[in-house]
Amino acid sequence: MRKVMDCREYPSESHCTLTIAGEEEEVLRAATSHAVAVHGHEDTPELRASMRGLLTDEVPQNA
Repeated sequence: MRKVMDCREYPSESHCTLTIAGEEEEVLRAATSHAVAVHGHEDTPELRASMRGLLTDEVPQNA
């Protein structure tokens, strides 16, 4: 199942609206890069573990 990370779920000073969806590891990589580049976090094992816990299952849209 695809995973989703949605910045709108986590309030920030930048009011970020980015949503990333895909396979778990690719979403984790992209979300970590985004957190570092845009939100000023440091890429640490703790950040990645925290972010992994925030991933949600993608809800399939009916075609």
